[in-house]
Amino acid sequence: MTRPADSLPFFFESPGPTFSIEAALMRDGHRRVVGLDEVGRGPLAGPVVACAVILDPSRIPMGLNDSKQLSLSERERLYAEILASADVAIASVSARGIDLSDIRKASLEAMRRAALSLARAPDFAIIDGRDVPPGLPCPAKAFVKGDGRSVTIAAASIVAKVTRDLMMTEASVAYPGYGFEKHSGYATAQHRVAIETLGPCPLHRMSFRPLRKD
Repeated sequence: MTRPADSLPFFFESPGPTFSIEAALMRDGHRRVVGLDEVGRGPLAGPVVACAVILDPSRIPMGLNDSKQLSLSERERLYAEILASADVAIASVSARGIDLSDIRKASLEAMRRAALSLARAPDFAIIDGRDVPPGLPCPAKAFVKGDGRSVTIAAASIVAKVTRDLMMTEASVAYPGYGFEKHSGYATAQHRVAIETLGPCPLHRMSFRPLRKD
């Protein structure tokens, strides 16, 4: 289900993210406002995945929120609706790329790649966090906890989260025994035991503790 951005009465206060940041930018002439977010900074294994989303103001999916605040079924429903109604691009940086750089730089690079992969260049980018990725094709501004303030950033967080989870589920077939389909590479007790038993695989971030050997 979708709703136009201006369909709510003026006195309505949404408990979650809104379209107000985007609407203000659009009034200033920035017609294509892209939201950027990434998923996967913390895991011991797998890529960091970023998504760029430009919502259609007349077809905003209902229930958009920070992906961490949504159930699996809600994320999957919204993922399908976002892909069907918005301009979307996804990019990632591998565990090897993270090790060659660092997780902060890799996250910013993934977001830059996602923005550059859109079919049409954006006019302005709004980013979750404190940092603006270098090399974006447009002006940009970062928003702390942006996925809880902007529906466009929230949409990017949802697509990035679902995409990364699917990638790690597929990785569990290539690298069985680690439980990637259950924890997506995060440092759960099960994952730590698997690393101790099996040793690291090519998806592990060797620059992260406890994998890093000083």
